[in-house]
Amino acid sequence: MANIFGSIIGSSFTLTSFLVCLAAALVCGLITCLAASYRTDATKSYRTSLLLIPMIVTTVILMVNGSIGTGIAVAGTFSLVKFRSIPGDAKQIVSIFLAVASGLACACGYVALAILFTIIVAAVMCIIATVPMSDDRKLMLQVLVPENLNYMTEFDDLFAKYTKRHGLSKVKTTQMGSLYKLYYSIEMNDGSKIKEFMDEIRCRNGNLEVMICSLAESASEQL
Repeated sequence: MANIFGSIIGSSFTLTSFLVCLAAALVCGLITCLAASYRTDATKSYRTSLLLIPMIVTTVILMVNGSIGTGIAVAGTFSLVKFRSIPGDAKQIVSIFLAVASGLACACGYVALAILFTIIVAAVMCIIATVPMSDDRKLMLQVLVPENLNYMTEFDDLFAKYTKRHGLSKVKTTQMGSLYKLYYSIEMNDGSKIKEFMDEIRCRNGNLEVMICSLAESASEQL
């Protein structure tokens, strides 16, 4: 039973072993892609990347095997990838590391171990996605107000009526200083009353822009 977790690559590298490693990398990429997309709005390009990264890493590592010069060149190439990538959230980074790790395991010939490892990590990711977190109920409120409005106390009664807790995160000027943009972190008492909450704020700020988004979305570049 333990032999299935051994490496299929022996002293000689064959086409059959390469195709088996590549097929296992594709399976790992598919599992990673499905887990990363579970209850998450993932783009097509992101899904495609997770699907292909294990296969690419497997091939690269197999080609580098035993060559120090080629290994250094490949390491330099991979180091350039971060300059062509946009910032991502923690789940995206974990998914990419999972894809790379499964590809490395397949490149070493441990195909059964790679698939088992990917299934376990993917299952944990899906379980975590189904567990409600306090951050899921936290929102970011952005409000534009005229410069003559005392924003420190103007919305206190509305916050007391509609939110469990709130806090002023940031204030900045806009429109040549004629307007202030306020950023609040809030947690709603009832998520179904967001429209009523925004309508009452619009009555106070002169019908200027009001926006509510998830706290994770407003800070997607942070871990």
